[in-house]
Amino acid sequence: MATEIERKFLVVGDGWKKAPRIRAIAQGYLATTPGSVRIRIQDGAATLTVKGETEGLVRDEFEYPVPLADAEAMLRLCPEPPIVKKRHEIVHAGKLWQVDAFEGALAGLVVAEVELERADEVITLPDWVGREVTDDRRYRNSSLIRGGLAGLDLSDTGPRRCTG
Repeated sequence: MATEIERKFLVVGDGWKKAPRIRAIAQGYLATTPGSVRIRIQDGAATLTVKGETEGLVRDEFEYPVPLADAEAMLRLCPEPPIVKKRHEIVHAGKLWQVDAFEGALAGLVVAEVELERADEVITLPDWVGREVTDDRRYRNSSLIRGGLAGLDLSDTGPRRCTG
């Protein structure tokens, strides 16, 4: 079974903007509860992703390539407009960090994610990583598409968690 183990943080400062690779992403959700069914277009390629609804860092994730024309048609089937964001990819301490700078209705939100090999994996946080929001479902893209920025605290108050 495929799984995703990831931690998510708000972003502070501008150090992440030096990313050597930036990708444009549009993604919509065909379903958001329970779990989610997402269609994403990135770099002229498309994927369909099904994610389970598990607590904590680990959840089931299944991702499949789909033809671009099919993905464009599926985006039109989504009940909410797609999320549009620029993904900055940065390697820090041997881990790939993906920093999403949201656009449109979610402009102003910048979130960093890092995928782990184990839930208890110890990582070194970049200096541009702020408050951890892994356990706050409101920061999941599947929630953001429904609720937008309303009720979110985008400040960097609170402790940084340094280990898994």
